[in-house]
Amino acid sequence: MQAQVKEWGNSQGVRLSKEILKSAGIDLNEILEVSVSNGVITLTKSFQHKTLEERASEYGGKLNLDGEYDWGEPVGREAWL
Repeated sequence: MQAQVKEWGNSQGVRLSKEILKSAGIDLNEILEVSVSNGVITLTKSFQHKTLEERASEYGGKLNLDGEYDWGEPVGREAWL
C-alpha cells in the first residue's frame, strides 16, 4: 500500500486509512512515538499508564477495594482455606 506526503497547513502529513489503523490497533487521536533511522520512519504506539477512572471503567466501575476478590472455583490442587 502507498501513501502520499501532502501539505497540511505549514507542515506535511501522510493520511492512513481506517483499515491500516485498525490492523495496527491504533485509535483515533492516539499518541505515537516517531523514530527515524537510515531513511526509515517508524511509528510506534507509546505506552501510557491508565488513570484510576479508566481502570475502574474496565470493571464496570466496581473497584473491590475491600481486599476481597473472588478468583472462582479451584482449577488444580489449590487449597482454599
